[in-house]
Amino acid sequence: MTARRTLLTAASTAFLTLPLLPRTAAASSSTARQETSPGLRPPAKQAVAVGSGGAVSSVNPYATQAGIDVLRHGGNAVDAAVATAAALGVVEPYSAGVGGGGYFVYYDARTRTVHTIDGRETGPARMRSDSFTDPSTGKAIPFDEAVNSGLSVGVPGTPATWQRALDTWGTLSLAQALRPATRIADDGFVVNDQFRAQTEMNEARFRDFTPTAQLFLPGGQLPVVGTRFRNPDLARTYRELAHDGVDALYHGDIGYDLVRTVQNPPVAQGSTRTVRPGLMERADLAGYRAILRAPTRTTYHGLDVYSMAPSSSGGTTVGEALNILENFHLSPSDTAQALHDYLEASRIAFADRNRWVGDPAFSDVPTRELLAKEFAKDRACLISPTTSLTSPVAPGDPLAPAGCTAPGTGSQEPYEGPSTTHLVACDRWGNVVSYTLTIEQTGGSAITVPGRGFLLNNELTDFDFTPLQAGVPDPNLPGPGKRPRSSMSPTIVLRDGRPLIAVGSPGGATIITTVLQTLVNRLDLGMTLPEAVAAPRISQRNRTTTEAEPAFLDSPERPALEALGEHFVLAPPAFTPSPEIGAVAALEFGPGGTVTAVAEPVRRGGGSAMVVHQTS
Repeated sequence: MTARRTLLTAASTAFLTLPLLPRTAAASSSTARQETSPGLRPPAKQAVAVGSGGAVSSVNPYATQAGIDVLRHGGNAVDAAVATAAALGVVEPYSAGVGGGGYFVYYDARTRTVHTIDGRETGPARMRSDSFTDPSTGKAIPFDEAVNSGLSVGVPGTPATWQRALDTWGTLSLAQALRPATRIADDGFVVNDQFRAQTEMNEARFRDFTPTAQLFLPGGQLPVVGTRFRNPDLARTYRELAHDGVDALYHGDIGYDLVRTVQNPPVAQGSTRTVRPGLMERADLAGYRAILRAPTRTTYHGLDVYSMAPSSSGGTTVGEALNILENFHLSPSDTAQALHDYLEASRIAFADRNRWVGDPAFSDVPTRELLAKEFAKDRACLISPTTSLTSPVAPGDPLAPAGCTAPGTGSQEPYEGPSTTHLVACDRWGNVVSYTLTIEQTGGSAITVPGRGFLLNNELTDFDFTPLQAGVPDPNLPGPGKRPRSSMSPTIVLRDGRPLIAVGSPGGATIITTVLQTLVNRLDLGMTLPEAVAAPRISQRNRTTTEAEPAFLDSPERPALEALGEHFVLAPPAFTPSPEIGAVAALEFGPGGTVTAVAEPVRRGGGSAMVVHQTS
């Protein structure tokens, strides 16, 4: 282990090493329990917290509280981030968990450097470029059949990410970091409207898989708001990871159960759903590695913006769009024009993203060239102040810029699941984490590993099933050991080498536009960070229409942008039946060690921001 802090006090060590024993008789049951608990109350939830000593923001108060407790007992930002993520696996099981993957961005206060971990899932060794096509027709299989299948399940990267982060920068063992989440799984959490709504959205497909129905539809019914939901199977899985380390999954019994489930999905008797078996073998698990990568970096108005490099497209696409926007003057005095420039920069950056970004182990991704200021200036000349571009815009060539031209047409946007979750954490020493993790769409593949308490991802549907454009190389086709392109964009912004903002969001491809718009709101349009997060969102991803939240459709900026040729449609439901775009968790750092932690006030049911020592 390297760079390990040894700052835990005897009291905090004792707190974090209590035996992981079942807390109640009910918790030792092998199935989930839902109980009426009038006296049970979740942690208090607030969207903004200001203070010092460290902070955590996530979509759920149980998870945020888990991270804050670690900070209060001497842990650092990495320890708190892993504890928060593990807790999200309990209380947000349809968005993240040990069956998924993600991207971890870390700022080291001592060295003033940013590091990242690529914990993206990988395709199994038996996966081919045509694995999602019908051999009789050569056409893509129905998307529904791909999602709800073993075929969509990538080799999980989340446990390896946790271990890599703790070993490299943390102060706690994995067993200690898992302790708060294990207690939540044992004791249960209060079902809220969000959890019930997400279950209801997935009810039909959950019923088609026996262990999923047993876990998430207790007694055959939707979970009831206000009741206690326990998951002793997940608590037992966490205990096994605590005792044996991540080898329990990558080389041990958890992995054996996982692979058996992928190869033979536990379809409920009487189900008429076509469920394809997966290609994963135990050797795929044994060969998985979470990769330390150099982050992407660009500058914006003199600030340093760091994010995730490919296999994610988040860092290159947010970065390219910011570079394009530096060629314009975005002002709060003309919000409509600023939003027009934001939409056009996003449209162009997505055109380039779809053409060039994939797993760098399998194709030459021109990361440096995509983030070059000269390329951004070349692409910015396509933007007119009086007219919107027509999508799909053709990609540029960052290796051979062609001047202010856009020959040909681009490809249509590939589908990417809208779920995922995000958290941010910082500690009293100034270390910062921005971490996005996922099992892909809400509910993942809908397949629960029997007796293990967690859902499997459907991340491999992030591959392009067939080439997006005939005659144009596609860097995101399936392949053995390959990481599908992602839009996750965990971001840290520095001013003079010190953190200013940490931000990220769930939302599939809208993650990129959510992070970009939040930064524009804060850095260009004069909003405070809470205002920047709460503001109505619009998302343009090189499509013929621009998705918008209801509040924007009622705004005065809408007709102004429509006069420029923009076409708006209501954003589709993502995390709940509500039309929402993204769900930000963010931090902003002020003078004297103060930090403002920000979560969504309304979206996704409202998030949870906490600080160790609150001042307001």
